[in-house]
Amino acid sequence: MKISVDRELCEGSGMCVEIAPELFELGEDDGLAVVRGDGSVPAGLEGKAIEAAETCPVQAILAQH
Repeated sequence: MKISVDRELCEGSGMCVEIAPELFELGEDDGLAVVRGDGSVPAGLEGKAIEAAETCPVQAILAQH
């Protein structure tokens, strides 16, 4: 699974970081969500990636199989 953040949609609510800090962080310069690493979701964290995507209030997270 791969995840990405549409930074044009992101408002920096931080819900993704609360749900999956292993996968997301907020950028230091603009406070918008950033995917940690290359966007590949490690085994066992797929559920968190999907939950973060579904919980994002502006639907800025894309989780693809």
